[in-house]
Amino acid sequence: MKIDRWTRRATLLIAALTVLLSGCTTYVTTQVTAFSDWSGNDTTRTYAFTRAADQQNNLELSTYERFVANELATHSFRQVDAAQARYLVGLSYGIRSDMVTVSEPVYYNPWPAPYWGWGRPFDPWGPWGGYSTTYVNQSYPIFTHLLGVRITDRASGKEVYNVTARNTGGESSLVRAMPYLARSALADFPLGNGVVHTVKIPVGQSGGASNEMVATGTAPAAAPVPASDAKVVQ
Repeated sequence: MKIDRWTRRATLLIAALTVLLSGCTTYVTTQVTAFSDWSGNDTTRTYAFTRAADQQNNLELSTYERFVANELATHSFRQVDAAQARYLVGLSYGIRSDMVTVSEPVYYNPWPAPYWGWGRPFDPWGPWGGYSTTYVNQSYPIFTHLLGVRITDRASGKEVYNVTARNTGGESSLVRAMPYLARSALADFPLGNGVVHTVKIPVGQSGGASNEMVATGTAPAAAPVPASDAKVVQ
């Protein structure tokens, strides 16, 4: 099959853009919503995970608890036996799939040879001017990942912190999304009551979360307390 000049140029252009974009930073963007009545301090941040009766031997939950424990440790939380813990931490999580339809351009040549010219790149009869555009609808799967972290005072049973992290993308695995959810949920801990903000975490070269974190789009009902490694943009 003979490939015309426009097709060859388009192929080279796409290849060049692919190389350029491969060097750009890719981010996972997560929306975080927090409700807080937090008054604890660093000396009382001992906790234990709590589970429902049917979750006691849940390996998936154990994996997610480790992600959350790593993030809690960065905020001076120390995991202990439940009998000695000041706080109990419970997790909720899930994934939902949907289909999204987008309109995409399709290029075609309404003037086949011999009317195809050899003009300049933007000549009406040249390689770019001879093509027209139409649009077609394409459907793609999209996945919403969710993590909730609920902290209660063990002695009184009072809820003191409840945060939800949610992101959406093409990743079909909840376990791959969980490190980003955990980091985002506990970024800038403790957030004020009713805070809603967006956390952007760059993807590392290994596909995991990198050490850089940028929190943007904050819309607080009360001013959040920024973490040392996060930049919050109002």
